[in-house]
Amino acid sequence: MELHIRLDGRKGLTDQLYQQLRAGIDSGHLAAGTQLPPTRLLAEQLGVSRKTVAEAYSRLTYDNLLSGVVGRGTFVTPRQPLRSSEPAAITLAASASLERWQARATVLSQRQAQAPSRYDFIGGVSSKAQFPFDQWRSCLNYALRRSQRHPERHFTAQGLPELRQAIAHHIAYTRGVHCSAADLLVCNGAQQALDLIARVLVEPGCQVAMEDPGYPPARQLFLALGARLQSVPVDDQGLCVEHIADGTRLIYVTPSHQFPLGMPMSEARRHALLARAAQLGALIIEDDYDCEFRYQGPAADALQRLDRQGLVAYVGTFSKTLLPELRLGYAVLPPAVLQAACVAKHLSDWHSPSLLQWALARFLAEGHLHKHIRRCHEVYSTRRERILARLQGDLAPWFSAVPASAGFHLSALARPGVDVELLANLARKVEVGLYPLAPFFSEAPARQGLLMGFGAIELLDIDPALDRVRDTLQHLN
Repeated sequence: MELHIRLDGRKGLTDQLYQQLRAGIDSGHLAAGTQLPPTRLLAEQLGVSRKTVAEAYSRLTYDNLLSGVVGRGTFVTPRQPLRSSEPAAITLAASASLERWQARATVLSQRQAQAPSRYDFIGGVSSKAQFPFDQWRSCLNYALRRSQRHPERHFTAQGLPELRQAIAHHIAYTRGVHCSAADLLVCNGAQQALDLIARVLVEPGCQVAMEDPGYPPARQLFLALGARLQSVPVDDQGLCVEHIADGTRLIYVTPSHQFPLGMPMSEARRHALLARAAQLGALIIEDDYDCEFRYQGPAADALQRLDRQGLVAYVGTFSKTLLPELRLGYAVLPPAVLQAACVAKHLSDWHSPSLLQWALARFLAEGHLHKHIRRCHEVYSTRRERILARLQGDLAPWFSAVPASAGFHLSALARPGVDVELLANLARKVEVGLYPLAPFFSEAPARQGLLMGFGAIELLDIDPALDRVRDTLQHLN
């Protein structure tokens, strides 16, 4: 790589070279640690004598801007950046809008900013120890070979046909979803699916209903798009449908494993929800985020299977069942919504990464996902049973578990007198990550308790962690 140096005339060459190199260092164009060309090479490139370059380098070294390393070369010396003399930036006309977006930080993003505890009951995070890395690596290699042979440069926003077909087969088998590959839109995780659906349906001032407590990123997304958000309470049967207000355009629910409390929506409540949505002409977003894992009773079909009028958009993700880093999800959309969402997807990012789509299609087609789910089911079931045993045993004076039969987190409600926020703060001091339920409530009275994820914590760590929680609770009494 050649330095961009322009020398004018044949006089004062050393000073010209010195000034231009110094300006490059001061501006940051020559960053700290950058290696400069040897004096002989730079002299040849500029058509000057080697002595001219050596003198410029020497002056810069004397100014502590360059340093020589024997046997390696000459490098730009690390130094404190100069204070900018430029005038302060003006206030942008859109500053109010920027402030509103900055205020959309959620409880989940705040958690991610915290350093992980040694024993962490964080929810929504799966166990990497169970992931079949060798099989996934083989599928990625297949995707690279496929990409090398593929004649096209651009791909449809809706997603690769083979992946959509594999997903349709998988969710029909595991969740009872009624769909074909033509009904699917592949997204960058479930969050993008929510964003695309909301973007084509929500306008400033329109009404959106969602569960309270509920999923904070969905709540913040709807608010950011200008929706009037109605927080609908839940009970032991799920969303209280009778509270959904007239004029609602969009309804967001987690019927199979209510987030964060965990109970499933009853059959009667599901039918009532569909009837209310038909009455309103509202679309229902069914977020089925972790329901491949079920531990008790027969598996309940997705709400979408009961839909006969094109009212349900079914959203799923592979970030929970496989790896958070994968960032691939999908939405099964009614015909009235699909085309608009595909246009929004195209305008957003054209399409999800084709390499990952090919790899995931291969992974599903070879049966690796089903095997992975079976392995994880056994692991998560054992962890869940251990946590429940402790909640029903020595932790029973302080907490009671909310009945939940799916997913890889459960909720524990605090008994009167337990200061959950204080407990969580003290637990972090003894290297246990606990997460209160209160931040997931919006307008409904917050219920004191804990969201206890068991995807990321190993079985052998559960008892030592809960021993520390019990000891902390005893000291608080």
